Amino acid sequence: MKKITIDPITRLEGHGKIEIFLNDEGNCERACLQIPELRGFEKFSEGRAAEEMPRITTMICGVCPTAHHMAATKALDDLFKVEPTSAAKKIRELMYSAFTAEDHILHFIFLGGPDFVVGPTAPAAERNVLGVIAKVGLEVGGKVIEMRKRMRNVMRIIGGKPVMPTCGLPGGVSKQITEEERKTIIEAGEYGVEFCQVALGLFDDVVLKNKDYVDLITGDVYAHKTYYMGLVDENNKVNFYDGQIRVVDPEGKEYAKFKGQDYLNHIREHVEPWTYVKFSYLKNVGWKGFVDGKESGVFRVAPLARLNASDGMATPLAQEAYEKMYSTLGGKPVHSTLAFHWARLVEALYAAERVVELAKDPEITSDDIVNLRTETPREGIGVVEAPRGTLFHHYQTDEKGIITKVNLIVATQNNSAAINMSVEKAAKALIKNGEVPEGILNMIEMAFRAYDPCHACATHSLPGRTPLELSVFDSKGTLVKSLVRD
Repeated sequence: MKKITIDPITRLEGHGKIEIFLNDEGNCERACLQIPELRGFEKFSEGRAAEEMPRITTMICGVCPTAHHMAATKALDDLFKVEPTSAAKKIRELMYSAFTAEDHILHFIFLGGPDFVVGPTAPAAERNVLGVIAKVGLEVGGKVIEMRKRMRNVMRIIGGKPVMPTCGLPGGVSKQITEEERKTIIEAGEYGVEFCQVALGLFDDVVLKNKDYVDLITGDVYAHKTYYMGLVDENNKVNFYDGQIRVVDPEGKEYAKFKGQDYLNHIREHVEPWTYVKFSYLKNVGWKGFVDGKESGVFRVAPLARLNASDGMATPLAQEAYEKMYSTLGGKPVHSTLAFHWARLVEALYAAERVVELAKDPEITSDDIVNLRTETPREGIGVVEAPRGTLFHHYQTDEKGIITKVNLIVATQNNSAAINMSVEKAAKALIKNGEVPEGILNMIEMAFRAYDPCHACATHSLPGRTPLELSVFDSKGTLVKSLVRD
């Protein structure tokens, strides 16, 4: 059996490789995404003061720090049983919305966009952000930089710095927003709304008007019928910061709806020996392997999953974009993995609109920004919607608030089973008779890239020792001996 290895895979956060095994006819027999890195944050957080967690967990990933900061902060609210003030909640959501908007645009332009704007089989040297700018023009490229700059400034104003924020406290935030800062934030949000509409127009012009791209999105190569999960507000509209977790089945019917604190009644984790990423699944359906369908416990998170699990968007322009997406793709739910890119732009628009809404709220400049904790800590759970999907932080402490146990279920981990399924399905569909040009390999990578995975965050399987395989060859290339530690 011949093996093809894509190592490293590109345009993602973290490291990984794809192993493809061909049968004697040259067709794909098996393919998997293997993640060889291990971070171990769950273990070395033990023994730390719980209040350190919002600062420590931001260092898991330079792309996801605000998501981890917010999930950790909400876990401290629950740990110390203290309700944040109304103003603090709005300030938190304001920063988080700015983060989500700029992060989604980062992925579309820098990571996922080259596959569509430049082309999936274009030369590798052109499939990058420079190739995108060459196609769309320097003016649009400048607007990308300006939009991200302004949104990151919002994060700096509230969080202290644009990456790895430090503002979250149990029961609130560390500083209020001034009137001058509020004006700056409103301008940033309005610029973001304008740019996200430009980005959706770009998607319309480059992708939707190209029949080959539309056929890819709507075809079977990149489709899986799974369950979908996401946070929703009281009206079942998408919300990134707070709400209940809603799960719909492959037909779009509500399967479960629960508070983040009840996640262990609904989610379990499966471990495979060939990767450091765990595989989340629905406990009450069960782990049936890497298969989709209603009888499989595999579920998906992130933009398309959130839209599938919701009843719409809570802001007007995003709702229009949401309706257009589902109308174009034939109604809900949409199962095409490549539609994650479109859903990501819809969400970016919603996030930018939400920045404007929150910044225009008079309460946003209130000095009532923290409630003091009074309860003895024991256990706390915090949940947010990271750009890459539903993120859980679960802490247990002693009576002094020293961490004794941490469980992190990260967005990419929730998608990890589906990512492997998507990679294998694409490989089986695209590789025929041993013909594997570079463009085909990139189209296989597109199957994971649509999820915008962050494997720096997702590696939590700790078997207790590091597997090692050592092969010794003689001067003629003949294998002499193999030593394996597993």
